[in-house]
Amino acid sequence: MNIAIDGPAGAGKSSIAKLVAKDLDFIYVDTGAMFRAMAYFFLTNGVDPRDEEAVSSKCAGIRIRIEYAEGVQHIYLNDEDVSTEIRQEEVGKNASVIASYPVIRTKLLELQRAMAAEHDVIMDGRDIGTVVLPDAEAKIFLTASSRVRAERRYKELREKGVDCDLDQIEEDIIERDRQDMNREIAPLKQAEDAVFVDTSYMSIEEVVKTIREIAEAKR
Repeated sequence: MNIAIDGPAGAGKSSIAKLVAKDLDFIYVDTGAMFRAMAYFFLTNGVDPRDEEAVSSKCAGIRIRIEYAEGVQHIYLNDEDVSTEIRQEEVGKNASVIASYPVIRTKLLELQRAMAAEHDVIMDGRDIGTVVLPDAEAKIFLTASSRVRAERRYKELREKGVDCDLDQIEEDIIERDRQDMNREIAPLKQAEDAVFVDTSYMSIEEVVKTIREIAEAKR
């Protein structure tokens, strides 16, 4: 069985998907981490992520895999564990940029579909229900207001001791939404058969319960 969760940046897709996967004993496939790993490669190898031609020329030498150790997900880029490094703000911004390139999407699409064909998976991203897994049994479009998403990110960064500005975070989120929704290839949008879930005023437990019930009803 496949569960597809789509939605904008900061909606909590990854956190929720991990919890639902644990509840249902599914494999969680973090597609966003794959794009982040690609962006991290370019940023650390002197390749401008906005230069599509340069990015395309370097793709062949990139290997990405996801492994789990004691229930914890690890992202490997060319055999190096970059699970922590790819969570930087700059990496996230550039992941959204390269996600519009056909060569990047093609490279990752095959890996994602192969995992879904072999296992019960829950996968989150921007185009899972519309492009990657159009035949997924359960589809959810998870979102929240830009302010709420900014407040969540602000709290997360402050708890890590990072100095940040709430208004700037919201501006970055709005800009990223614009990029994701207006890119030519696989733009962010709700699949026609997806269930819309606004988490702005829901607890994590309520969101997990809602998605679990949707999934179990589709079994």
